[in-house]
Amino acid sequence: MNATVFGAGDGDGRETVVLAHGYGGTRFIWDDVVPALGSRFRVVVFDWSFSSAADGERYCCSYYGLADELVALMDELGVRRAAFVGHSMAGMIGCIASVARPDMFSHLVLVGASPRYINEGSYEGGFEIEEVDAMLTAVDADFAAWAPRFAEAVVGPDHPAAVARFAKQLAAMRPEAALRVLRAVLTCDVRGVLPDVAARCTIVHCAHDAVAPLAVARYMQRAMAGADTVVIESSGHFPQLTAPKEFVRVLEAILLDH
Repeated sequence: MNATVFGAGDGDGRETVVLAHGYGGTRFIWDDVVPALGSRFRVVVFDWSFSSAADGERYCCSYYGLADELVALMDELGVRRAAFVGHSMAGMIGCIASVARPDMFSHLVLVGASPRYINEGSYEGGFEIEEVDAMLTAVDADFAAWAPRFAEAVVGPDHPAAVARFAKQLAAMRPEAALRVLRAVLTCDVRGVLPDVAARCTIVHCAHDAVAPLAVARYMQRAMAGADTVVIESSGHFPQLTAPKEFVRVLEAILLDH
């Protein structure tokens, strides 16, 4: 999983912060925030198995399988009582893992996370089922053509350099893996997990997010007793790319307060 550790070690008592990327990203999605965080914390970054799987390699694409992957990695690194920062789909994976292994997680910071992306009844997830079906069809038909359009839509057209960085990481995925994982993400429904999460939680959302609207953050806050919500005044789904200084400021305030 290409795990890399930066910053202070456990010996000086500083907290370990695990940064987990979402769909289409890699550990390099955190490059703009790791140096600042590494001056205060021991920082772990890694790749999910799906992000760099080669032909014939096995990889996980279910949230529960990826939660097992996360627990195995943290066990191997000897990480306990860590702050886990999960972006997008990784936020829900962290929630599932924390229920299975509460000893590993002291705090969950859920960045642009969503337990359900499809609108359903009174629940506002952000997408109609027809939109999800059309997106999956487009990926299946021509992943190379779809990837840059998706990158611009989710990062935001006002941030061309950030769009290009994410698009490059997304395009490196194998098309078959990209489709399988995207289907798992867009059709997931892990709302039932939220009330079982015992770790302290802070929900971090951008004010204008095309993937996970603020209604999702409000739903999660109601479902997770005691969760806090912080709204970053930025657009897009990737504050670590589009507003890295503000994102670091928010994370440091959350983690140092904890």
